[in-house]
Amino acid sequence: MTDSNLSKPVIDLPEIAASFGDVPIELTVVDLVEGSGAEATPGSTVDVHYVGVEYETGEEFDASWNRGESINFPLAALVKGWQEGIPGMKVGGRRMLVCPPQWAYGPAGGGHFLSGKTLIFVIDLLGVK
Repeated sequence: MTDSNLSKPVIDLPEIAASFGDVPIELTVVDLVEGSGAEATPGSTVDVHYVGVEYETGEEFDASWNRGESINFPLAALVKGWQEGIPGMKVGGRRMLVCPPQWAYGPAGGGHFLSGKTLIFVIDLLGVK
């Protein structure tokens, strides 16, 4: 484990937005901490801690940290941005994914409260199966 896995990350929206200029229209993957453990592959089940915020407002909409425990998911069951953005990540790493609507919950009116929104996730990879 790295120190990044020990505390909830703080997402500095003004800094992130300034680095992009316009709202990204493609999936953006940024390694914040390189891991050194097992590598996630497209068919993996991952154990992660994460924080998710809306790109436009910086409002946090979900965080495993708030529940006090990590989550386990098969990548295939997650939004497209996670399916494409986590493979290649190694255990112990922290990665930021900026997911436009087509990489998250689809266009506005799609039935999910986050449909039509660009989302930022900061993910700590704790384990891979």
